[in-house]
Amino acid sequence: MKKVYAVGVGPGSPKYVTAQVKEIIQNCDIVIGYKYTLRIIENLLSGKQVHEITMKNQEEVYQNIKKSLGEKTLVVPFTGDVNFSESEVVDRLIEIFVDVEIVPGISSVQIAASRAKIPLDKAKVITMHISTSIVEKKLELQKALIDGHSVILIPRPWPNSPDKQFMPSEIAHYLKKNGFDIKKIKVHVFESLTNDNESSFEGVVSDLEGKEFSDLSIMVFNQSKLESYLDLKD
Repeated sequence: MKKVYAVGVGPGSPKYVTAQVKEIIQNCDIVIGYKYTLRIIENLLSGKQVHEITMKNQEEVYQNIKKSLGEKTLVVPFTGDVNFSESEVVDRLIEIFVDVEIVPGISSVQIAASRAKIPLDKAKVITMHISTSIVEKKLELQKALIDGHSVILIPRPWPNSPDKQFMPSEIAHYLKKNGFDIKKIKVHVFESLTNDNESSFEGVVSDLEGKEFSDLSIMVFNQSKLESYLDLKD
C-alpha cells in the first residue's frame, strides 16, 4: 500500500533529525524536497528516487509523482517542524494525495527559544514566512509587543520583490514608524541555527536598521522577566 509522509527534518544539522523521521526516510522509495532541506538528509538518500523542487516547479512534480506513485512510499521533508510555517504546502499535499501522515520535527523556533532563554510558554510565536498578505501578522506583532510579550518571529525574505520582503531591517523600520521606541526593545537575531556557520546578533531593535541577514534568520524580541517557582509562592 502506498504511503505519503510529510516530515520535519530539523533546522539544519543532521543531528536534529529524529530517529522516527530517519527510519521513515530510510524505508521510503521517493523523496521530494527543496535543495536546503535535502542537504540536511543527504546521508539518508542513497538508493532513493530524489526530486529537488523549487516554488515554481513543485506543483508539476507533485502531480507527476501522483500519477506514477503506485504502491511506492513518498516522503516530502520540510526544514524544521512540518507543523509550523509550512501549512500552505502541507494543505496542498493533502489536496493532492489525500492520505498524508504528518510527522513533526525540531523547529528553529525551539532552538531560538533555547538560545535566547525565552520559554515558549511565555512568548508569542509569529511567522511572516507565508506567500499571502502579512498585514494581520504585522498587527499581531504590534499587539504582542504592546502587551509585553516576548515574540519569536520568522521574518519573510523575498529578494525578488523588495516590497514583499519583511526582514529584520524592515521590521525595525515598521515598528519605528508605528510609534515603538525601538531603542528600548531587546532583540536577538539567529542565523543558520545548528549549522557550522551559525551566528547570532544581540542588541536592541534600532541596531537592526540597515543590517542584512540571511534567509535562514529567526528573531526573538526579549521582553521576559525571570519568574521562578519561588516567586510564585504565597
